[in-house]
Amino acid sequence: MRVSPAATLSVSLTIPLPIASTKARFSGDHFRFKQYLLNNQIFSRPGRLVSEKPSRRWTFSCKCRNRGRNGYAKFDDEGEDFIVVNFYRFVSIGDPEAEIEKHFSFLKDLNIRGRIYLNEQGINAQYSGPSKDALAYVEWLKGDERFSDLLVQMSPAINGHAFPKLKLQNKPSLYEGGISHLPLLDPPMRAKPLEPSEWKRKLKDLTDDDEASPSSSSGRSCILLDVRNGYEWDVGHFRGARRPEVDCFRNTSFGLSDEKEAPSDPLINVDKEKTDILMYCTGGIRCDVYSTVLRQRGFKNLYTLKGGVSHYLEEEGTAEWVGNLFVFDSRLSLPPAAYSDKAVDKPGSDNAVDKAGRTPQTPVDTSFAKCYICDSQVQELRHRNCANLDCNRLFLCCAECVVDLKGCCCSNCITAPRLRPVLHGVKRYEKWHVYRDSEVQTAPLV
Repeated sequence: MRVSPAATLSVSLTIPLPIASTKARFSGDHFRFKQYLLNNQIFSRPGRLVSEKPSRRWTFSCKCRNRGRNGYAKFDDEGEDFIVVNFYRFVSIGDPEAEIEKHFSFLKDLNIRGRIYLNEQGINAQYSGPSKDALAYVEWLKGDERFSDLLVQMSPAINGHAFPKLKLQNKPSLYEGGISHLPLLDPPMRAKPLEPSEWKRKLKDLTDDDEASPSSSSGRSCILLDVRNGYEWDVGHFRGARRPEVDCFRNTSFGLSDEKEAPSDPLINVDKEKTDILMYCTGGIRCDVYSTVLRQRGFKNLYTLKGGVSHYLEEEGTAEWVGNLFVFDSRLSLPPAAYSDKAVDKPGSDNAVDKAGRTPQTPVDTSFAKCYICDSQVQELRHRNCANLDCNRLFLCCAECVVDLKGCCCSNCITAPRLRPVLHGVKRYEKWHVYRDSEVQTAPLV
C-alpha cells in the first residue's frame, strides 16, 4: 500500500525549470516582521535527528496588494503573467542577519511570495511573482560575485501566486532535517554533478547493463537512487528507480542502516569503492545534502543530476522519465511539457517569459499511477488532500473514489467532525474558518 504524507509539508525544496534566461530583473510589497527562536536539528545517528543549540530566525510575512479570497492572485496591476523561481547555493555568508537586511530592503517593494532561507552555509529560495518582479530579484542577486553563476530555474505559476506569503528567514538549516553540521561548503564532500546530457548517457548505460548482466564488464556496478519521498515518485520518476519508502527527507536512510534494520536498502553490502551511485531529486539540493552524508560513510563514486529533474526535463525532455514532476507549492505537480523547449523559448527570446506563464497540454503516461484507495489506474497525476482536516493526507485518487468517499482517503474520515467539501479541479483547501460554518458541516451525512 502506498503511504502519503500530511499535506502541511514544511520541506523547502527547489521547484525548478530553467526557461528564460537567468539574467533578468525584479520589484514588490509590504511586510510584517516577527522574531522567534527555533531549535536547530542534526543527525544524531544515521538518518535520525536530535536538537542542537537554539538559533535566531527572522521572518517577514508579505501582505500583497492583490490578495483574493484564498490569498492567491493571478495578475499584477499590469496584467503580467506569474512565474515560479527556484535556486540554491552553498556558499559562506559571514553575517546572515546583515545579508537578510539587504535582501529585505530590495524585496520590500516587490510582489513576491515564497520561501527564501539564508544562513552561514548559503541560500535556498523558492518563490512566485509577476515576471518582472521575480526576475528583478535574480538579477540583483547575481550582481553579487558569490551568486554570479547561479543556476536559476523557472516554471509557469499557472494560477497566480504559488505561495500564500513571503518568508525571508535566517534559518538554521537551509533544508529540512538539520544539515548545519554537514560539510556542505566543501565541494569534494558533495557528489559530482552531472549535466543532463551526461545523466542521460549514464541512465542508458545502466539500462544496457541491466539487460546484459547485474554489473558491467569493467566489474563496476551502478545504482539509481530517487532521493525524494514516496508520494513524489507516485506522480513521476526515472525508469528503473525504486519507490522511496519515506514520506519526509529526514527519514531517508540509504546506506545508513544494517541489513537487519533496512533489508530493502539498495546500498546494503555494496562495494563502496566500485559502485557508482546516481542520485536525483527535484532541484538538486536534497542530493547535494545527502551525498555529503554518504561521503562520510565511505561511498566514493557519488553522482548527482545537476539542477535536478526540472533541469533535466528542460534540457533533455522526457527521455527515461515517466509521468509528471511533483512540486512543493500550490501547483502540486507539473507535466514535463512545462519544462520543454516547446513550452519555453531559449534565453534571449522576447517571448521567454510569456511562454513561461503557459503550460502546454500534452499527453502524459499515467499507466503506472495508482489510486491510493482502490489501486486502479488514475488519469490525473496530481495529489489531493483528504477532506478530513485532522487527517489532511496527500494522496492520488481516481474520480470514482473521490465521489464515493466524499474527498476523503478512507471510510473512517467520512464521519470526521471537521470535514471539508470535495474539491474539484486544480484547487487547494483554504483555512478551516472558511468551511467551519458551511452547509457541508451542518448537512447530515448520507
